[in-house]
Formats: sequence, C-alpha cells, structure tokens
Amino acid sequence: MAKIFISAGHGGGSNGSADPGAVAGDTTEAREMVQIRDLIVQELRSRGFQVPAVPDDLSLTQSIDWINRRAARGDVALEIHADAVRNPSVRGSSVFYIANNAERKGHAELMLLAYTRRVPQIPRRGAKPDTETGVGRLAFCRQVVPPSLLMELGFLTNPEDRQILQTRRREVALGVADGLAAWSRAVSGEGPTQPTVSNAPINIRINSNDHGEQGIIVNNNAYIPIDLADNLGVNVAENQDIPKITYQGVVYFRAIELREANISVGWENETRTVVIRSIFKGLCPGMIDRIMGHGNTSEVQLMMFLKSRNEQALQDFPDLPRLYREEASIEGVNYDIAFCQMCVETGFLRFGGDVKPSQNNFAGLGAVGGGAEGAKFPSAQRGVRAQIQHLKAYASVEPLVQELVDPRFRFVTRGVAPLVNQLSGRWAADPQYGTKILSILRQLYESAGLMAG
Repeated sequence: MAKIFISAGHGGGSNGSADPGAVAGDTTEAREMVQIRDLIVQELRSRGFQVPAVPDDLSLTQSIDWINRRAARGDVALEIHADAVRNPSVRGSSVFYIANNAERKGHAELMLLAYTRRVPQIPRRGAKPDTETGVGRLAFCRQVVPPSLLMELGFLTNPEDRQILQTRRREVALGVADGLAAWSRAVSGEGPTQPTVSNAPINIRINSNDHGEQGIIVNNNAYIPIDLADNLGVNVAENQDIPKITYQGVVYFRAIELREANISVGWENETRTVVIRSIFKGLCPGMIDRIMGHGNTSEVQLMMFLKSRNEQALQDFPDLPRLYREEASIEGVNYDIAFCQMCVETGFLRFGGDVKPSQNNFAGLGAVGGGAEGAKFPSAQRGVRAQIQHLKAYASVEPLVQELVDPRFRFVTRGVAPLVNQLSGRWAADPQYGTKILSILRQLYESAGLMAG
C-alpha cells in the first residue's frame, strides 16, 4: 500500500540544539507544526492510509534520509511549515514544488485547493517553484526520492494567520489531509518512485544547438548525462547534495540543478526538449557574483521585477530603480546586486521589523552608537548612496567618488569581500545571506530575459 510521509518543519537537531523555527506570539513554528501534523496523521489513518510521521528529533538531512530509506513506489512526502517575515501584515498559504516539473506543480495546486476549501480565511499565495524561495532551492523538494512538496500553512508572524493555526487546528489539519489523500491517489497509480524512468527519451538543446546525447524523465523531472555538466564547467559529480542515478550505463542528474551555476534551464513541451542556456546576454557568466562591475538590467526591467513581487512597492519610492542605476554606476558597483540586496533586506519594500520606510535605509545599515532602529537618511537617494558606499567598502580598495554618507564606512576592512557570498557573516549574521541575494539576482535576470543563447 502506498504511504504518505509527513514531516513537521523544524524542531529537529540544528547545530547541536533543537530548532524552533520561526518565533512569534509566544509560540514557535516547531510547536505549532507538530500539533497540526499529529492531527493530520490521525485523520489520514482513520481513512485507511498508511502515514509514517518523520521523528521530530531529526535534522533536515536526517529527515530526508529517513524518508528515502522507507520509500517505495507510489509514496508521497509533505513537509509543513509556517512562514515568517518582518512585516506582520503579510499572510497566506503556499505550496512549493521542484522547479520545471509541471506534474508536481499540479500536485501543489491540488494541495492548495483542498486546503483553502477547509480554511478559506487564509489567502492563497499560490503554487510556487522552489527557485522562488529565499535560497533558490529546497532540499526537501529536491532530495526526497518520492514526489515531495513543502507547504507553508500560513504566516506565524501574521496575527490573523497565527490565530487560525492555533484555534482552528482541526480545520487546518483536515484541509491538508484532504489534499494529501487526493494527491496520494493520483500518484499511487503512476508509480513514480524508487526511481522510475520514462521509456521515452528527451532531447537536449544547449544555446540553440541540439546536443548529441538524450536525457531521460525520472519522477517527472528532466535528467541529463553528467558528462554534459563537465562540458559546461559545472562540477556536479562531487556535489553530494545533487542526486544522481545510473541508467543503462550512464550517470544522470536533474537538469534544474544547473541553475545554481547560473545556467538557465527550461522545458519545451511540444518537442520534449530540455532547453539549457549557459550564456548571459551582455554578461560574463563568471562575474555574476562580483560586487564591483556593471549592472545589466534597464530601469523598466527593475521596476517590473519589483512590481511582480510587490504590487505596491513603488508607491512610496517610485524613483528607486533609477537611483540604484545612477548611484551604483558612479561608484563602479553592480547595481543589479545592490538592488537585489535591497529586495532581500526590505522584503521587496514591505519593510516591517525595526526599520521603517521613513528611514530611507534599504540595506539594514546600522547606526553608529548602536541605535536599535538603524541608520536614518534624509532622502531615498542618500539611503541608496550609503548602501552603495558600504558595498564598495567591502568589495574594493578604490576611493569613493562622491561625498561620504555611509555612517559605518570607516569601520570596514577595505576589499575584504569582493564577492556576494563573502557578505554572509559580515553584512548580516545569516550564513545564507549571500545565497539569498544571488537567488533574487537569478530571478531578476530570468524575468528580464538576460539568460539566453
């Protein structure tokens, strides 16, 4: 009989201690998810489903291994979370699936539909590819062998969502259970795990040229020969986080993993072709993460990208895309990187937390003297200029072109962080800070059509 694996997000071991996840309203994400998970398990078992619950003391890596050791054909796996952002007004539910998998997207939409039928008070934010997450990929969606999804039931930081999750746990659990039951029935007849390879091969096109080898479909994901990665200069073979399979004497890996190497991956359904674009128009691929350099987007492209993530983003700051292009270009800083850092720091101008929009502080710059709210600037232009100057302090030893406005410029060891990932642990304590900026940067370039052959 097919199984439904379910995991409560967070709570397991992280750096030697329990991980509470988000903390808000005198509760934790781990606590709420465990209680809801238990109700989901109880409900599904009462309907006759076999539902293994992932132990709560396991880390993410251990949880994935636990599922994979027990998985069989026809199984599915779900991890439930509560989202959290600085702005308490943001709310809603989402389901994330592995990018470029239309079948899994359909499963995610099925889950959301069932959930919102039971809990219509929580808005639907949609089924989303894992490339739209902060870090650009989700291990639970990519490394679990059975078809897997990650579901955000609501925002713990939003009082309305949090109240529903706490006071209407039964309805929440029933909504998830309904979705899982429908998803399990849909998948169990397909037999897509451990791993199942489609009989029909797929074509591969690289930079508009047909590739000599063909790929395969595994669990509705496009897999390509690992030799192709070597040809593109991407070291997939030694990356233990990228699953690989051997089929008819050839090692394959998921094509979507190339995206982490700044390579665009798409799918052409009519010709069953995975489309790989390894060249950026107007951009040297090896320079994407270098802070000093030229931006590649237009003002309109920056505006459209920002509005696509937050419809109200430019109401208070209509000139921000222009300011980033102008201020960064003067100092020789890549304005695309600076703009994407702003998107990470402000939540696409939703703000929230300690920093207020009136401070014109778009990058979490601290105030000299340790002010709790951070630095304040008299105009948006000054705020952008300070951020650009701070980036230049980290990335270069060249002198400033414009008058100094960054309050902490003199405290930075000049040139210590020329690459985006080197800002992690320096600009912000988050070890994935640079990864989050680069994830937004890739999304920006994809939306602007800059990744093309």
